Amino acid sequence: MNGRLRKFVLTTHIACSVGWLGAVAASLALAVAGLISSDPAVVRAVYLTMELMGWTVLVPLSLASLLTGLVQALGSRWGLLRHYWVVAKLLLNLVAITVLLLYMQTLGVLADTATQGGSGSDLGELQNPSPVVHGGAAVLLLLVATGLSVYKPTGMTRYGQRKQQEQRPQPRQHEQPVASAATEP
Repeated sequence: MNGRLRKFVLTTHIACSVGWLGAVAASLALAVAGLISSDPAVVRAVYLTMELMGWTVLVPLSLASLLTGLVQALGSRWGLLRHYWVVAKLLLNLVAITVLLLYMQTLGVLADTATQGGSGSDLGELQNPSPVVHGGAAVLLLLVATGLSVYKPTGMTRYGQRKQQEQRPQPRQHEQPVASAATEP
């Protein structure tokens, strides 16, 4: 990638990743509010909002972060499989997206329960610690990925070492000296 395109992709990746982290932090704040509130209307609103945020903000930003990260890795000197920190970020991203997509089913169930309304007696079913646990774990995971991006720990994969070796200029083979006429019998 040329310099301008590389910077554009990097900027887009950072924006999507930071947006994803911010949206997860907001979801965590909502989850805490839903867990500790004694107002049934607030608790119901929390789970309806979390499901909406999940599908309209979290899922799109997570997928955009993955896509722009892949483009960035494949189009830069870091490569996708050359450095352990890039591989670790890719795996963290894939785990986070998988858990998010699976957890959206749980948020759907909680949102369905919230829409059914009823008396305040069903708050126990809605006040579930699971969104707080998942939100906290997601924040931690995304902070680890951010740290990997900033610190870029050293260490190349075997593939990366092989590629680096292939790119190094090979030492020239010394030419065989030609026998001179003076040394011939």
